[in-house]
Amino acid sequence: MPLTDFGHDELVGYRPVSTAPHDFDAFWQRTLDDARSQGGAVKAERVTDRFRLRTVEVDDVRFPGWNGEPVAAWLLRPRVAEGPLPVVVTYIGYSGGRGLPTDHLFWPAAGYAQLVVDSRGQGHDTPDRTLGDGTQWAEGFMTRGIDSPENYYYRRLMTDCARVVDAVAELPGLDARRVVVAGGSQGGGLALAAAGLLGDRVAAVMPDVPFLCHFRRAVQITGEGPYPEVAKYLRWHSRHRVEPTLATLDYFDGVHFAQRATAPALFSVGLMDPICPPSTVYAAFNHYAGEDRTMTVWPFADHGGGCGSNPPVQLDWLAERGLAPEQ
Repeated sequence: MPLTDFGHDELVGYRPVSTAPHDFDAFWQRTLDDARSQGGAVKAERVTDRFRLRTVEVDDVRFPGWNGEPVAAWLLRPRVAEGPLPVVVTYIGYSGGRGLPTDHLFWPAAGYAQLVVDSRGQGHDTPDRTLGDGTQWAEGFMTRGIDSPENYYYRRLMTDCARVVDAVAELPGLDARRVVVAGGSQGGGLALAAAGLLGDRVAAVMPDVPFLCHFRRAVQITGEGPYPEVAKYLRWHSRHRVEPTLATLDYFDGVHFAQRATAPALFSVGLMDPICPPSTVYAAFNHYAGEDRTMTVWPFADHGGGCGSNPPVQLDWLAERGLAPEQ
């Protein structure tokens, strides 16, 4: 896969003008206030024996998300551990769900608790009951409800991603002061959203090859992956829907969440990524408001980023910031 975007020297300085909608903060405050006002209890059922695990405890969790609707998550933690534990809240890539607990053993093996959040409508355990006005002219989720910010699919999903951090305080054995939000691709974009929405309630954020960033460039230059869903939609509505569509996406752009996020941040980027072009990742990174921000660069990587080489980098980085579990 050849380079298809700017070279590294250009990327380091790439900080495009990106202005959030004038009511961005009010929109999201209203959205989260509405979700929280719906109430709902956090429920957890111990299911370790179902998966024959000996060193990791597993709880099947339901927490109230958008509109108070229950969202599924796995809570994993070391079986022999003295809490409260730092917790890595993990968001999932596009078209995936929380999967099985056996898919997510790295963080509990390293001594952390982990909450793996299902993606409504994408995973099997959390349906997307609210579909806005049903506007969807391309496959996938990128154009679902794209007629307005109020109806857009990612309003619901990003609300879920903020509400799971609310749920941490209601789950025993977790340290609500040491919440790390993380994910790759779509999960990375969702982690940025959570960091931007929740401020100092997030202790660190680790977005890997993040999706959902710098939409106005991404939909023009990306040939693979979900961004072309928007281009396909606009191909059929180009005369009257381009600017209204991009204006909707502005409310969900990782660049605008990054401009509001202050937690220590560890990004990663693949310079040969054809799905989340590196310029879109650097746009978010270079606009990030927190002073403690680091980019891990994988020069010849595609959308897989650093693959198995990345988690050890994350462990070292968290330890340097005092976010490692106690020995």
